Amino acid sequence: MCGIIGINSNKPVSATIINSLKKLEYRGYDSAGIATLSNGLIIEIKSEGRVDNLEKNFLVQGMKGTIGIGHVRWATHGSPNSVNAHPHSSQNVSVVHNGIIENSTLLKKFLVSKGHKFKSQTDTEVIVHLITENLKTENVVNSIKKSLKALHGSFALGIIFKDEPDLIVGARRGSPLAVGYGPNENYLGSDSYALKSMTNKITYLNDGEFCVIKKDHVEFFSEDGTKINKKVLELSSEEEKYDKGDYKHFMAKEIEEQPITLKNGIKEYIDTSNNDINIYNIPWKTNEISSITLIGCGTAYHSCLMAKYWFEELTSLDVNVDIASEFRYRKNRFKKDSLYVFVSQSGETADTYAALDLCKKNGMKTCAVVNVIESSIARESEFVLPIHCGIEIGVASTKAFLGQILILYILALKIGLLRSDIEKNKLSEKLKDLKELPKLVEQTLLTDNKIQNVSTTFNDAKGSMFLGRGFSYPIALEGALKLKELSYVHAEGYPAGEMKHGPLALIEEGMPVVVLAPRDHYYKKTISNMQEVIARGAKVLLITNKSNDEIVSENIWETIEVESTNEDLLPFLLTIPLQKLAYYSALKKGFDIDKPRNLAKSVTVE
Repeated sequence: MCGIIGINSNKPVSATIINSLKKLEYRGYDSAGIATLSNGLIIEIKSEGRVDNLEKNFLVQGMKGTIGIGHVRWATHGSPNSVNAHPHSSQNVSVVHNGIIENSTLLKKFLVSKGHKFKSQTDTEVIVHLITENLKTENVVNSIKKSLKALHGSFALGIIFKDEPDLIVGARRGSPLAVGYGPNENYLGSDSYALKSMTNKITYLNDGEFCVIKKDHVEFFSEDGTKINKKVLELSSEEEKYDKGDYKHFMAKEIEEQPITLKNGIKEYIDTSNNDINIYNIPWKTNEISSITLIGCGTAYHSCLMAKYWFEELTSLDVNVDIASEFRYRKNRFKKDSLYVFVSQSGETADTYAALDLCKKNGMKTCAVVNVIESSIARESEFVLPIHCGIEIGVASTKAFLGQILILYILALKIGLLRSDIEKNKLSEKLKDLKELPKLVEQTLLTDNKIQNVSTTFNDAKGSMFLGRGFSYPIALEGALKLKELSYVHAEGYPAGEMKHGPLALIEEGMPVVVLAPRDHYYKKTISNMQEVIARGAKVLLITNKSNDEIVSENIWETIEVESTNEDLLPFLLTIPLQKLAYYSALKKGFDIDKPRNLAKSVTVE
């Protein structure tokens, strides 16, 4: 994970670096640090915890350097303390790093034999000493080229040099890195979000490339050290302003923003006047595609599982779902008639990007469903479908999840239409229901009181289960994940029909179990499964949709009813109370809801 920033300017940079680090904190908040060049010396200041802790250090406020680098950390190697915080520096070199150096142990042994002394437990410190060692015999460019060649693993690097006070070096392999351009100053950053407040002119480094950033120009190099030209992209000059408003947490705001997310997506992709779907310029003929594989991690993986049901229902395609972190380590049988869809909120998820890269190398058709259109996954995919949900700050994804499943549902409808798997009149009915969905979500958001009341039971339990069948099963998985992420309560999602094949042994008196049983064609079977856990003492929270039919079960602890719509769209509504359950559970415990422990928003390491 981790976030990096670098600025080469003609004025002091520490305050600007601190502000940029605050924007990058979604990438990690275990520690933060800054290094600047001043009077021929590298001045390094680091702190454990949030950027606010670093900012409060009076030494930071006195930094006068006009060139500097900064870092927020999500710990991989070494505990999250100030010693292991970045930057890491020798007398001559200071480095910030996002990624993992897989051969750091071997490199460290070699460098120790050369007389280098290490202070930290991190893999990053070997980069500092390796560059320092190579600078004994090489110039800056050649020492960087030689050092990068010796590193195995992934990295985005920002490097400053005591004896080169006019430049910053940036380098990328695997982890994202961007260069920004300003008047009499230039920038280095993990992504455009950190740079947008300073510039709208961006260049992205590709794998293996590195750059030398000076105040007035930037030079780019290929992996072998050859100078190359790079395009400058112009982003929107308007920085998106986003704050909590009257909400206590960003997550609370983002849950409530979900009707807007859906409205934006529907407005972007649905042609209301012609009852059609605005997905055009698809770079492949859909009748030449026989299978689709959906790939993601975490919440995005749950989006893919959800979409599997829709693609199976609405198209004649063979449908597969894969966890990105497993995909590239299996012996995949790539076929030219397959489409691979990569789902990622940030568009920078390392495992998902690696899966995309493997598919591209094998000549596969690729499509990205992302929230950040300037991201690596978006840039490297043949076809991109943005989810248009706006900035999402809360680490536990909410509105991005609904945005993802909305776009995947619309894509399933479009492919079904193009392949003549869906009749035009049937599509019209589904689009009519879809247009009503934001209003139904607004109404479903009004279930606060009952959810607040039941959340205490989940906090007090040693574990809980979330059960669903069919469309509801991926939502059960997502509900369990949210509770784990925010409340640190053990929770598991299961297909309801699988309980009798082992998990039922975990049920004991008073254990809270969430059962998702909307009135779909799975309803009666799910109710039967619910009775099995009630009979063994579970406290069942039933989440269903409003109906004139009575609930055919007794001894239910609590029931929450969402609004009603067609079966395809019920998962959107079922998601809302599960998000709120996790939120209120964490709120009662006093946990940091927007930044849960050990997690980061954008997972850019494998």
